Amino acid sequence: MKQILVIGAGPAGMMAAIRAAENGAAVTLLEKMKRPGRKMMITGKGRCNITNAADVPEIIRNIHGNGAFLNSSMRAFDNQDVMEFFRQQGVPVKVERGNRVFPVSDKAQDVVDAMVHRLHELGVRIELEMPVADILLQEGRVAGVRTKSGAHYKADAVILAVGGASYPGTGSTGDGYEMARKLGHTVVPLRPSLVPLETEEEWVKDVQGLSLRNVRATLLAGGEKVQEMFGEMMFTHFGVTGPIILSMSRRAAKCLAEGKFVELELNLKPALTPEKLDARIQRDFGQHIRKSLKNGLLDLLPHKLIEPVLDCAYLDPEKPVHQVTAEERHRLAETLQHLTLTITKTRPLAEAIVTAGGVSVREINPKTMESKLVPGLYFAGEVVDVDAYTGGYNLQAAFSMGNAAGCWSVWNDD
Repeated sequence: MKQILVIGAGPAGMMAAIRAAENGAAVTLLEKMKRPGRKMMITGKGRCNITNAADVPEIIRNIHGNGAFLNSSMRAFDNQDVMEFFRQQGVPVKVERGNRVFPVSDKAQDVVDAMVHRLHELGVRIELEMPVADILLQEGRVAGVRTKSGAHYKADAVILAVGGASYPGTGSTGDGYEMARKLGHTVVPLRPSLVPLETEEEWVKDVQGLSLRNVRATLLAGGEKVQEMFGEMMFTHFGVTGPIILSMSRRAAKCLAEGKFVELELNLKPALTPEKLDARIQRDFGQHIRKSLKNGLLDLLPHKLIEPVLDCAYLDPEKPVHQVTAEERHRLAETLQHLTLTITKTRPLAEAIVTAGGVSVREINPKTMESKLVPGLYFAGEVVDVDAYTGGYNLQAAFSMGNAAGCWSVWNDD
């Protein structure tokens, strides 16, 4: 019977352990935290967005960091397989807006509990509070691991699934990268992905907590458009966050790292052409002809946002509506569709939902997840240089990689 060691009890590690055990291996799962699935507990705002119901090509398109690497593993264990797996474990799922898949209960705890129950059912040995220090080799191939307490575990294969370097309180402290480096693997420089952005403009503090829907955001680097997204966002005391901001943050981080001047241009009225927006403003002004500008825009903008927009358009909020010139009105319309923020930096990597960068995919077999450098060493999950937009894509990637690593660690005879 093959002896398989899995390092890390996150989504990829637990799935890998389950698959290895189902294929007849004796599996030990080593986790440094007090309980498994800590990071899963906070995904989807505590509801656990386990996958996305789009077709596989669409999912891969949304995995903007090396999505093509997952072609084999995801087709072997796709989103339908993930949903069926949880249904079989007694966790029915539902599909919500944007094809996001959640447990019907809306409880991440149910997802984690189902995986842990399956591990116990299969006889997987789970060792908690057991951080690993080194992966051990013998004659060039994996032989086991040494824990930080000095304990040695022998194994025919080791699956490294310790997560990235974001949310360190959940156990993702980046120690897997050092283990991989020691064995000769290249680690692509780490950057935050799915992380809020900080802005230079102070006025965001005055509107913190304000959420906007149906906004078009354009990311500019050196004046050139690099990405555009439509959807929801929110202002914070330090800048901006929300689904479209998080999804653009990877590109923003890359551009900032390259020393480029990065801006975020917001179109607050993307459904209107400039001509229709001007007509809308004139209609509102006609209805509020005796009011000041700040009171004449209440039908057009959230109250908190009126004065910042007027300030950016260089307009006096106290100016009577009937005194606004055509040139000033056009300036207001221009600001509504080109409200620009200067991005100074991302929030720290520790606050990112996902880590971009990690063990180079060029050194991993995409079908089996085995190292091309060290026989018997497998990778799965966020430790690999794969990351995606928000929407269940990152967990799907973790489950697909975990499935491949778990199965092939048993099937391979190298």
